[in-house]
Amino acid sequence: MASWLPRSADLTRFCQKLNRVKTLEDDMMETSFNRCLSTIDLTLLGIGGMVGSGLYVLTGTVAKEIAGPAVIVSFIIAGFASLLAALCYAEFGARVPKTGSAYMFTYVSVGEIWAFLIGWNVLLEYMIGGAAVARAWSGYLDSIFNHKIKNFTETHVGTWQVPFLARYPDFLAAAILLVATAFISFGAKVSSWLNHVFSAISMGVILFILVMGFVLAQPKNWSSQEGGFAPYGLSGIMAGTATCFYAFVGFDVIAASSEEARNPQQAVPRAIAFSLGLATGAYILVSVVLTLMVPWHTLDPDSALADAFYRRGYAWAGFLVAAGSICAMNTVLLSNLFSLPRIVYAMAEDGLFFQVFSRVHPRTQVPVVGIVVFGLLMALLALVFDLEALVQFLSIGTLLAYTFVAASIIVLRFQQQKVDAPVPAAGGRPSPEPREGPSAGELKEYESFSDKLQLVDRDKSKEHREPGQLKAAFEPYLEFLSDFYPGEVVTVAVVTLMVSAICLCSILVFGNTHLHLPTWSYSLLLVLFSLGFLLSLLLIWAHEQQHGTRTFQIPLVPLSPALSIVLNIYLMLKLSYMTWLRFAVWLLLGLLVYFGYGIWHSKENLREPRPQRVSARYVVFPSGSLEERVQAVQPSPQPPAGLPDADTEDCKR
Repeated sequence: MASWLPRSADLTRFCQKLNRVKTLEDDMMETSFNRCLSTIDLTLLGIGGMVGSGLYVLTGTVAKEIAGPAVIVSFIIAGFASLLAALCYAEFGARVPKTGSAYMFTYVSVGEIWAFLIGWNVLLEYMIGGAAVARAWSGYLDSIFNHKIKNFTETHVGTWQVPFLARYPDFLAAAILLVATAFISFGAKVSSWLNHVFSAISMGVILFILVMGFVLAQPKNWSSQEGGFAPYGLSGIMAGTATCFYAFVGFDVIAASSEEARNPQQAVPRAIAFSLGLATGAYILVSVVLTLMVPWHTLDPDSALADAFYRRGYAWAGFLVAAGSICAMNTVLLSNLFSLPRIVYAMAEDGLFFQVFSRVHPRTQVPVVGIVVFGLLMALLALVFDLEALVQFLSIGTLLAYTFVAASIIVLRFQQQKVDAPVPAAGGRPSPEPREGPSAGELKEYESFSDKLQLVDRDKSKEHREPGQLKAAFEPYLEFLSDFYPGEVVTVAVVTLMVSAICLCSILVFGNTHLHLPTWSYSLLLVLFSLGFLLSLLLIWAHEQQHGTRTFQIPLVPLSPALSIVLNIYLMLKLSYMTWLRFAVWLLLGLLVYFGYGIWHSKENLREPRPQRVSARYVVFPSGSLEERVQAVQPSPQPPAGLPDADTEDCKR
């Protein structure tokens, strides 16, 4: 009667397919891209992605409407919060120098379906972000010419009154995207050179703003007569922090470019640190001079810096500010168009997206199909769509990616190193010589069950413990956990930590407003979920983690990633319900693509273990070290017909 129901074994295999992780190559420096980017190139790419129009618009908006001069504190807190996520990206970018950013990091540590959904959301994030910046660029340039471009378009082309469509087609925004697409398709070196030019102009203008701003500064603008330094109090500072946090989201372009870095193990962490530090300093200092030049409550939110110079009698400085703003927006456009095709390439290369996007041009060594297709789609979005309602969607995609990357750091740090080839030098290849030690010679063919084999014949000595095992100091108290496979308890604890964080943040955000909880239940739930979060954190910390790797490692694991997870979830829950609704619709479309194409064409299908005669070899050895004997009987090519298999003879004996 219930024969149509799937069997438990089939469901188990299906879940394993969804959660399979990517198998990395032995030589991760091998690539079809051109490794030509230096630390300076990556740093300027990161600065270009972060210091965009937000420096010229966001500072004035937050200062006047949310935090007052305390916008400085908001940027400091937001910079620290971004640092937690940036350090996670830095560790992954150094350890896995492959393009794909958050998608790739999730794939190698958490699972396939989660990686696809992260990549799917980042894809939309970059498209909407690039189109929105192009429209802002067009509007800013149009305002310099007294909106003549807009008036001409409305007069000769007409206007639309259609939901989700712009009031008029923005040909200028589409044109700048097409021009940028053409430059990006010429190769990474051309893109980097163009970014250098615009970044240099933008930083020169910022330096001018700081020098002139401090000359014109008036400390009385922070006095109590003007409302004081923090007129909106702590709540205003924290609300400003949530808004300022999104000014730093561009650093992931560095991780997306790691496959084109000459020495990613050193260049990626340094570039992320330098670019985030410089961007944070720029935002803080510009906020200082802006609120000291004129009273914060008189700022013009749309053009705060230009208006501040105009009111102080330096109208000519407004043209320099306008030039800097346009150059800054150009760098953001280049950052979006540079990253998006590479993430699509990574998904297509793994078989999860359409294979046509994995083609790399033999001369320019860039994914030219992805660049052209998504450049055209971005131009179409900027041409006809109203992006005001969609811009907030950018936040949820970014925060979700940050959350999964932070969780992936914890999972990866407490996993056994299955491929431990020496880290190559810049452009070099790893040495083929095997490592010495108890874990040397872990053969890749047996990744799926090597962890289980190492549990057999283990004396549980305190001298050497693998990552993911319970620390010796905690074994007398948590002895029942020592029976689990290495890393298994940590994975469960990470899931529990994230569930506790979601519940805790939900109570903080909705407890008093939407849920109307009484004080006693509000406090009780906060205590319970906080305890669940802390206990999960302590349980993770009680296990051994990887040490001695030659690449950058984020400090204070698992505390640092856990704090990043809580912050990201809190900010996601602060978004509007319409953002979540659009997010759910986009996720459903992504699931259709994954189950209709990705799961069937995934390259991990080719690596899945198949039932063979190998399974009988691990239960018949009479004595001795099982690990050594296993390596002695690794699968060999099938012998010619009629000849006995030596391993089969060993098993018989």
